[in-house]
Amino acid sequence: MDLDKRAEELLRMLVSKFIEQGSPVGSRTLAHEPGVDLSPATIRNVMADLEDMGFIRAPHTSAGRIPTPQGYRFFIDTMLNVKPLRSSTVTQIEGRLNEGHDTKELMQTASEFLSDITKFASIVFLPHLSTTTFRQIEFVPISTKRVLVVLITEDGQVQNRVISNDREYSENELVEAANFFNDMYRGKSLYVVKEQLLREMKRDKEQIHGLMDTAITIASGLIDREGLGSEDVLVSGEENLFSIPDFAAIEKIKKIFETFKTRHSLLSLLDQSIKAQGVSIFVGDESGYAGLNECSVVTAPYEVEGQTIGVLGVIGPTRMHYDQVISVVDVTAHMLSNALTHLNQQ
Repeated sequence: MDLDKRAEELLRMLVSKFIEQGSPVGSRTLAHEPGVDLSPATIRNVMADLEDMGFIRAPHTSAGRIPTPQGYRFFIDTMLNVKPLRSSTVTQIEGRLNEGHDTKELMQTASEFLSDITKFASIVFLPHLSTTTFRQIEFVPISTKRVLVVLITEDGQVQNRVISNDREYSENELVEAANFFNDMYRGKSLYVVKEQLLREMKRDKEQIHGLMDTAITIASGLIDREGLGSEDVLVSGEENLFSIPDFAAIEKIKKIFETFKTRHSLLSLLDQSIKAQGVSIFVGDESGYAGLNECSVVTAPYEVEGQTIGVLGVIGPTRMHYDQVISVVDVTAHMLSNALTHLNQQ
């Protein structure tokens, strides 16, 4: 949506002022800003137009105005000048990440660093399922109603888990079910396998033939925090959100924490981010989660030897210093990529 120069400049000032001070911005405040040569009455008229267009709103009667998610989005897309990080901060990030001795430690360090420097909650996602390809599965009977499920991926990883079933399966049934499963899923990413399994588990049993039902029933035992569904989503610094005035209402913070508690609910958002080039910013309901309607999520993908393997970012209030946060997230992603690549070459 196009704005004339006057409206655009006043919107930029209003958003910047609100981010800085956290209270509604009135026409008299904007009239005293450097470079503004407009009367409060003229500014009120422009603000009324901006409100009609959905860029700003009045939090209560006779108050100044605050940005809406649409206002923030316009500000981010057309007016934001991202500030480069100071060299000392870049050195600090590099130093912290160089302390990691394995992938898991690097993930944890990156997550903790992001929350420390931004004072928001941070997320780091290592999508094993998105980057690992399924090769085969085996079902091995070990006792009555108990089956050993062995999952093998193209990169040679092996997962195994003992599954307890409601009935006993013959050895022939298990072989046929494994063959069926392998024919159906071989060559697909584990993420796709998991999603298809979940969909099939919800289907009416009458619509699934016996062999398919056996394969899905047994393999579905892997879909939990210790098996096929074990993506790593690290969340750090949730406690930082308690000190942010924007989340003072207990119901707001409760909704956010409920989203964190079911961390798998963040996977769709992070999956969008990993496919993006560079930094992604989700303002308010753009995240797709009701619990984050008053939050902004800033993410960036990271890679190993040129291949994107994960995404990291921060979750904070919509009233954040985007110019600073974007730089921190972007540089941390690049530094993590370098650290992981170096670790992978050792």
